[in-house]
Amino acid sequence: MESKSEQNEWSSGVWAHLTAVRQQSPLVQCITNFVSMDLVANTLLSAGASPAMVHSVVEIPDFTPHIHALCVNVGTLTPDWLPSMKAAAELASKLGKPWVLDPAAVSCSGFRLKACLELVKLKPTVIKGNGSEIIALSSASRGHTKGADSSHESTDAIEAAKSLALSSGAVVAVSGAVDIVTDGKQVIGVHNGTKMMQKITATGCSLAGLVAAFLAIDSSRALEATVSAMSVFGIAGELGEAMANGPGSLRMHLIDSLYGLDETTVLKRVNITRLG
Repeated sequence: MESKSEQNEWSSGVWAHLTAVRQQSPLVQCITNFVSMDLVANTLLSAGASPAMVHSVVEIPDFTPHIHALCVNVGTLTPDWLPSMKAAAELASKLGKPWVLDPAAVSCSGFRLKACLELVKLKPTVIKGNGSEIIALSSASRGHTKGADSSHESTDAIEAAKSLALSSGAVVAVSGAVDIVTDGKQVIGVHNGTKMMQKITATGCSLAGLVAAFLAIDSSRALEATVSAMSVFGIAGELGEAMANGPGSLRMHLIDSLYGLDETTVLKRVNITRLG
């Protein structure tokens, strides 16, 4: 059980991170899938960041040096897009800019699994996936994922996440009923969020984008920045669900709630525990 002082420390850290994103408005390049572009961009805007959905390989050399963070999501991966993802990731790593890999439905094909393994070699700061994706990527074998939904709970993936973190050097974030964040040693649980968020496509993709924005303002503390982003997104979901009649209206209220989050609400609602 967390001590009151440790819980307060997490809460004040979450608010400090969100405040910094709002003040600094980091430029986040998102090479993401067709399904998620709109919600990812609106999530970043409502949190105070500046999204850029630049994915053409010919623009990477000019554009990527100016960003503050990169998010790569392979949800609708094609052979045409992979060179852009690799070029941007390589440049971000070379220039010391944080980047997030979201290996959506990683084990649904050999092409996708190979692409994700190649991207992992380019040293992402954070790898964010659901339980099935992290288990599959960690073992680099064909798991049995059902599209981009998760058939494993996040807690099932703790050992796989720790192993992937240690082998890749990335912080690994596993989204689920309890979000798990680990650097291979520490394991943190984020208990914010709501089940209905799973009924809106691209919430996971949007969370990856938000993690990138939080990394942009605190890249030296990737684990803490990731935990904060996941907590903020979860709180916005909780507030949104209280006003929603279903997934369609939750999508709208999620964005509004993220935009309107205040200090009192954040400090009261943050629910983070140390699991290991």
